[in-house]
Amino acid sequence: MNHVIAIIDYGAGNLQSVEKALRHIGCSCTVTSSPQELMSVQAAVLPGVGAFGEAMAGLRSRGLDSAIKSYVKTGRPFLGICLGLQVLFESSEESPGIEGLSLLPGKILRLPEDCGLKVPHIGWNSLDLKSPGWLLKGLPQEPYVYFVHSYYLQAEPELVCATAQYGAEIHAAVQSGNIAACQFHPEKSGSTGLSILRNFADYVKQNT
Repeated sequence: MNHVIAIIDYGAGNLQSVEKALRHIGCSCTVTSSPQELMSVQAAVLPGVGAFGEAMAGLRSRGLDSAIKSYVKTGRPFLGICLGLQVLFESSEESPGIEGLSLLPGKILRLPEDCGLKVPHIGWNSLDLKSPGWLLKGLPQEPYVYFVHSYYLQAEPELVCATAQYGAEIHAAVQSGNIAACQFHPEKSGSTGLSILRNFADYVKQNT
């Protein structure tokens, strides 16, 4: 089977770098904003940068919010990156009153600005691997990855694969069954990031 990975376009950008990284490791990709096309592929990636509320509006206006929920229920592999992680959860302090996709339990909080660190958090940070699962398997302890964000995830503990410290304990990567997500950018994280994307690609091949 030719395993095609859909990169979901909902107006939040960060598509080309994700597509380039996946193609670099040999994946077949399609960029789509079509709910129908999403349902036809073997795996999906939800990238994105920007604001939580605008992201949810972009998903809803394209019918992708309900399509993503239906897709995830099929058990096919799904990866969220940065803003694509945040919208998988219930809510964000960035956009009060706006519901996320609520596919996973947790909330998005503002990084503290009273700890002497600059917000947004931009740059390399080490991870503390908790329960690597299929997404982070094979990584050395305390690998460095690249972050760009002002808000961070506080999830249910059993979901957390890795944490990072930046004025707060950031839940930097999570996994629940066929869903995985990371706050950092694997496509911008050098060889470590490519290893993470290869883990995703391997999971796709083994489970579709």
